[in-house]
Amino acid sequence: MQRGTARALFELLSSMRFAIALLTILSIASVIGTVVKQNDPLNAYLNQFGPFWFPVFEKLGLYSVYNAGWFIVILAFLVLSTSLCIVRQTAPMLREIRSFREHAREASLRQFAHRASLSATLDLPEAQTRIEEYLRQHRFNSRSNARSDGALIAAKQGSIGRVGYFFAHGAIVLICVGGLLDGDLPLRVTTWLGDKQPTAANQLIADIPESARLGLDNPSFRGDVYIPEGRTTTFAVLRAGDGILLQELPFNITLERFHIDHYENGMPKRFASDIVVANRMSGESTAHTIEVNKPLTLQGITLYQSSFEDGGSRLRLVARSLLPGRAGVLTELEGAVGENLPFHDEAFRYTLEFIDFKAFNVEDLATGEGADVQSAKGLARLEQHLGSGARTVSPRDMRNVGPSFTYRLRDEAGQAREFHNYMLPIEQDGRWFLYTGLRDSQADSFRYMRIPLDEAGSVDTWFAVRNLLLDPTQRAQLAQRFAARTFAGGQNAEAMRAPLAQSAVQTLELFAERGYETLGAFIERTVPEAERGQAADVLVRVLQGAAWEAWMQVRADAGLDAAEVSPARATYVNDSIAAISDSLFYGSPAYLQLDSFEERLATVLQATRSPGQPLVYIGSLLLVLGVFAMLYIRERRFFVLVKANEILVAMSSNRKALDVDETFQRHVEGLAAALRAAPPAPVPESVKGA
Repeated sequence: MQRGTARALFELLSSMRFAIALLTILSIASVIGTVVKQNDPLNAYLNQFGPFWFPVFEKLGLYSVYNAGWFIVILAFLVLSTSLCIVRQTAPMLREIRSFREHAREASLRQFAHRASLSATLDLPEAQTRIEEYLRQHRFNSRSNARSDGALIAAKQGSIGRVGYFFAHGAIVLICVGGLLDGDLPLRVTTWLGDKQPTAANQLIADIPESARLGLDNPSFRGDVYIPEGRTTTFAVLRAGDGILLQELPFNITLERFHIDHYENGMPKRFASDIVVANRMSGESTAHTIEVNKPLTLQGITLYQSSFEDGGSRLRLVARSLLPGRAGVLTELEGAVGENLPFHDEAFRYTLEFIDFKAFNVEDLATGEGADVQSAKGLARLEQHLGSGARTVSPRDMRNVGPSFTYRLRDEAGQAREFHNYMLPIEQDGRWFLYTGLRDSQADSFRYMRIPLDEAGSVDTWFAVRNLLLDPTQRAQLAQRFAARTFAGGQNAEAMRAPLAQSAVQTLELFAERGYETLGAFIERTVPEAERGQAADVLVRVLQGAAWEAWMQVRADAGLDAAEVSPARATYVNDSIAAISDSLFYGSPAYLQLDSFEERLATVLQATRSPGQPLVYIGSLLLVLGVFAMLYIRERRFFVLVKANEILVAMSSNRKALDVDETFQRHVEGLAAALRAAPPAPVPESVKGA
């Protein structure tokens, strides 16, 4: 019973159906690994899939398919199945390659689809000699078997093509074994045994515990090496879920200089690292340049140019106040990327964390605004101003918009909000804006606020207008000026100014709470649905009039004459109101404007030790040779039965092809000529169609 069970298990594991089933599962897993971005932070997947599916996909290992336990187990079973298949088929395949089938029976030969009968005109020895000579000339290997009624000459060619089976199956084994060796299987085993445990990221190297450090004896790894210009490192960082492991390298790497060239639109064209590698044992140093697709291999470790990041650029900032009643510059700050600075005032207390700086930014500046925005009415107009000011459905328009920096403001409770500010104004539809983005967590996308520039190219006007519109002490004055301008003369002008001024004050009070959102909520709460569009237009016009008066007051305070109304200036007022509405959700007491910078770059190299790489290369070569042999080397067996009154010719092929009929007919005619026999009988139609 045990022997029967073992035999059945062997038959299952070595069967083609089992191997195909495993390949199918691996193919589906590979599709998932291609569609779902792998090895991202877990909070990114939580934001993408939601709280219900996130834990399900996490349990299935879909966030790191190729390192999932079930994927590795299936890969190991595929190696086992293919190896057993090779073992199972080796003996029969070798017997088939060596066999000539010279003992085939006449009745069996007459059942072949390709057969012909020739008349015998020569005696047996001479006919046999001529047949063997003909087969030898046409590269057939032959063997003769004497019979009582004549002789059977069995020949074959192309049997070496069966070796392609071993090449192809052996290639699968080598590639899978190479994949297992180059994967994180050794690291998983080490983690399972409890010898090593990942630690949290964003730590100083000196603070990383020994349990998260991997020695030089680690047989396989793939990690990132981060080196700022002028700095030296001897470690690679390996990602392990949401944590990291520190891999020690057998040499020190110093980045002398990082080079980056750009296309006209600012996209990176070439980046390379000038490094000096110092052997830690001998102390010998060598200089190298690593570029994309030009890696460096030293002591069994290959270094690839992966990407680049900021290496600690120094930034000088101006903090423009967004606090009510506190117009102007709050303070000036200076720090380097990676540093944390106190950002304090009597009204707030934050820690400023510099995250990143980029001197070149290629962004999609296409816009879907224009006629649609201007023609929108009522609530639709209000809704267009909610959220990001950069929303668009237009075609892509990629341009370099200059430097930007990213930072966090962290309060005393530890809550942080992330910001992304551009240094230079960005043009859209002939108008210029300063862009500043914000998000509450890294899993979210940035929502951008656009601060419009005035006719002199300055943002000072917007900050001054904002301060006036949101200042409670200025509302009555702005409302009265707006009412006076609206009803400048007429019989009932004086009577109409008071209610309009009161409506303007109420509108400014609502707007100061949460911008367009409060106005929209007020309309929905107090106005019948059929009249909401008209009411929204009225409130928007009142708000535009008050903003215009605020702008004129700013010009008067600066000693400038009042401006004439024009379409461009009306657009500036609308843009200013939209930005003021967005600023109420900005979540910061100040807008940090980048004044100047000193850039410092860092290279990111990928360090890999891949013991399975030669196996994958050899396997790939064997796979090509095996497929070529199985597809293009055709095995053909030729049989000639010589009898006293007849010569029977038959041929078989391991694969049906269009030229089999023609080849068989050609050999039959060649044999007839060599034996001086009469032309062969016509081939039956059933044979031609075979």
